[in-house]
Amino acid sequence: MILWGELGPGACGGFTTRTVGNLALHVGDDPAAVRGHRDRLAATLGAPVAWMDQVHGAAVRVVGGQPGDASAPGDSVGECDGLVATSAGRPDTGAVAVGVLVADCVPVLLAAADGTVVAAAHVGREGLVRGVLGVTLARLAEHGVPADALYAAVGPSICGHCYEVPARLRDDVAAAVPGTAATTSWGTPALDLPAGVLHTLAGAGVTRVHHLALCTREDDRFYSYRRAGPAAVNRTGRFAGVVRTGGAVPVTVPEG
Repeated sequence: MILWGELGPGACGGFTTRTVGNLALHVGDDPAAVRGHRDRLAATLGAPVAWMDQVHGAAVRVVGGQPGDASAPGDSVGECDGLVATSAGRPDTGAVAVGVLVADCVPVLLAAADGTVVAAAHVGREGLVRGVLGVTLARLAEHGVPADALYAAVGPSICGHCYEVPARLRDDVAAAVPGTAATTSWGTPALDLPAGVLHTLAGAGVTRVHHLALCTREDDRFYSYRRAGPAAVNRTGRFAGVVRTGGAVPVTVPEG
């Protein structure tokens, strides 16, 4: 199933659960099975989905067929941690969707009110510090959508009570991104990545934000590195945040 985000009247997007299946090709799963999951998700959205080779950086690519855009949607458009899709000025072109894969990091979806420009960002600890959200917002502004005109949906991720890190790392990240310092439920240093994302969005002027405040470590509807444990780090599946240009009535994603 998809947990739908509130992305305004013109766009459609949300976050998959494990019932949709693993959507990542790089974790040792059967590639044919993964592509089957992706195909069913694209059919539900009514649009092909562009995916990223995520590297915990701040590079953002654009898809949509305009000069300088990345390649058309498919398995991947290359290394980046943010994707922008636009159908502005091309009413005869079908909808395009962009996706972000996560298993504890924060998936962020953004959309213009009219749905002609949308974006997906992969915000882990390193990407948050390196400014991937700011770069994504800048690319959206280049396409005529300033921050105060956006809708945002912040998806499930590991929460500040569960993301244990060394004290020095917590302090370094908190110095770069206010609001991220936290303490685990068992009393050790932690980071609150969703709080950092919300702080960054608010500071940039994004006011219409829907946060699905669900912890991936605590909620087994989602894939989670931390819940799976160190031995499964390279085999943990990924769920997705996906958003498409153009509005649509949410429907159920076929399982399998």
